[in-house]
Amino acid sequence: MKDDTLLTHAGRDPQANYGIVNPPVYHASTVLFPTLDALLARGQAAVSYGRYGTPTHFSLEQAMAALERAEGAVILPSGLAAITAALTACVSQGDHILVTDGLYSPTRRFCAEELKRFGVETEYYPPEIGADIAALIRPNTSVVFTESPGSQTFEVQDLPAIAAAAHENGATVINDNTWGAGYYFKPLEKGADIVVHAGTKYPVGHADAMLGMVVYNAASEARIRRSVKNFGGFAGPDDVYLAQRGLRTMGVRLQRHYESGMKIARWLAERPEVLRIMHPAMEDDPGHALWKRDFTGACGLFGFVLDTADRTALSAMLDNMTYFGMGYSWGGYESLLIPTWPEKSRSCYSWAPGGQTMRIHVGLEDPDDLIADLEAGFERLGKAG
Repeated sequence: MKDDTLLTHAGRDPQANYGIVNPPVYHASTVLFPTLDALLARGQAAVSYGRYGTPTHFSLEQAMAALERAEGAVILPSGLAAITAALTACVSQGDHILVTDGLYSPTRRFCAEELKRFGVETEYYPPEIGADIAALIRPNTSVVFTESPGSQTFEVQDLPAIAAAAHENGATVINDNTWGAGYYFKPLEKGADIVVHAGTKYPVGHADAMLGMVVYNAASEARIRRSVKNFGGFAGPDDVYLAQRGLRTMGVRLQRHYESGMKIARWLAERPEVLRIMHPAMEDDPGHALWKRDFTGACGLFGFVLDTADRTALSAMLDNMTYFGMGYSWGGYESLLIPTWPEKSRSCYSWAPGGQTMRIHVGLEDPDDLIADLEAGFERLGKAG
């Protein structure tokens, strides 16, 4: 089954629901059992308590597992909840973990503030390290955490090489696949053991719900489910339903994000105000060869560097955009443009690009309208600078 067909059909069983196309939304806490024997055997029941999931959750889990070619999946209330559940499932006191230096900042904060408190040491490594990560692995290294492309600066990692080195030394490989969305990248097929998603982004796709997903291989199932159960992670059924609905159109939306994003990236690359584009699908990007080998497409998120970091000029540009909004998150139908400061969250190397780093999410608007909006913004930038 091709992915577009899978997105349409996976996790649905209309004949089990009176022929209704979409799985129903179950609002549930208490689940009643008909007999004492059934109550005492609740661990064998498909549905035993609301926090452990309902058919609403199971439908999305089945669809995400199928998309990622995984053994299974669990749904959580946010992308960060998925990341923290995966990490805590795999570490113990005294462990050492290796984490890419280009990662999502809240993941770094969790490692620094929570894992450290529990006696887990985090060491950061350059995203481009590849097979050389073997030199950093210790006898107590339990996890190698990857994110490809990396947040804000979009480095592509050589996941097969990293995974081979990690597995040779008994470490678990976790990959944050929010950018690839399970559609353009299949980390489990490249050596990852566990994959996390901010489902808030492309599965939901409409900037109206928070959600996270953890998908896993067979060897990781028991510890992931134990971690989620013990920490009480639970996503509300209405948010799960919104992700189910969004997932059905994710393929066609991602194609539009990809095409429009590339058109705008190529336009930006020709602008005198732009010093650098950070987009792995661009032929001159340092990670392009790895992206072309491992990915089948790109989403609408990438970065670029402006030739000025002057606050007055930035405000003149950004405060008056027509279609590009300023806001955190991404993956919705709307376009976004914000400044970022990667230099504040780097351990292995300095980030000094010579101007202001920007993060852009290209939404579903007509790309020509978005280009006109950017062009007007650059004109304001130049006049104020």
